[in-house]
Amino acid sequence: MSGRLVHIGSAVVDHVYRIDALPAPGTEKTASSYAQVAGGGFNMMVAASRTRMKVVFGGQLGSGPNGDFLRAALATEGIETLTPPSPAMDSGNCVAMISSDAERTFVSWPGAESVLSLDMMAPVAVAPGDWVFTSGYTLSYKGSRDVLADWIEALPAQTSFVFDPTPIISDIPRPILARVLARATWLSCNVTEAVEIAGQGDVEALAARLLADHCRHAAGVVIRSAAKGCHIRLADGTTRTVAGFKVDAIDTNGAGDTHIGAFVSALSRGAHPFEAARYANAAAAISVTRHGGSSAPNDHEIQEFLSRDGCSVTAPSRKQEA
Repeated sequence: MSGRLVHIGSAVVDHVYRIDALPAPGTEKTASSYAQVAGGGFNMMVAASRTRMKVVFGGQLGSGPNGDFLRAALATEGIETLTPPSPAMDSGNCVAMISSDAERTFVSWPGAESVLSLDMMAPVAVAPGDWVFTSGYTLSYKGSRDVLADWIEALPAQTSFVFDPTPIISDIPRPILARVLARATWLSCNVTEAVEIAGQGDVEALAARLLADHCRHAAGVVIRSAAKGCHIRLADGTTRTVAGFKVDAIDTNGAGDTHIGAFVSALSRGAHPFEAARYANAAAAISVTRHGGSSAPNDHEIQEFLSRDGCSVTAPSRKQEA
């Protein structure tokens, strides 16, 4: 198995402030550091690209300084942008406040990434073997969700589609969410998002209901539980909770994006989903020991990390695949 990751999501400029704790209402804090970085969907794309998957971006970037910044960041990572800049607006931004306990709080302002049309997406051609990804952010925007849902439903049946609902899942209209879930080959979400979709329950019950009631054509679902690892249920009913790795986290921003990008990359190279999950857990564990949302490790770093634990993840040989 091989193919590109075609990312149809949103990339934004992050303004990252590091503070000891969130300020109380009506008060002010002085940040210990500040950085302007590429964020949003950029983090997931970087994770896949650094783990040996060809990545292209089919979302919308703006025509102002934010869009220019993002195009340059994508080019630096070897990620081609397929669509022309929006003639009407710049890309959006997000303020990320990272506290001393490594947790993060966000305030975002949508821009060009929140508006899509079929004409804008015309340059995005999906080839056999490609993997298509989108997140809940683009489906939450009034100016992009209907077009994107139509485009996703029109994908060839053999095209693998991966969906991450993200923390803004409650902003996605339920009919749109239902359509996208029904087309998903893989759903990757955290526990809170799984509950939003499928109701209360433990991870095993949630995963079962997600497949039975919402992602009926999926190969499987992944429910991420941060440092605890992730729980996977496959379409044939096979399940496994894949343990995470104990590390000293300094910044959890982008950990979920890193997990999804590494997971898809491993799957595209033929790894079994349980092996791909272990690989993704390692990638996310490494990323939280580094500052920045786009702190995903490369394949060599992940394999070295796993080898210390007595296990590495590689694609099957041709003989094994036969």
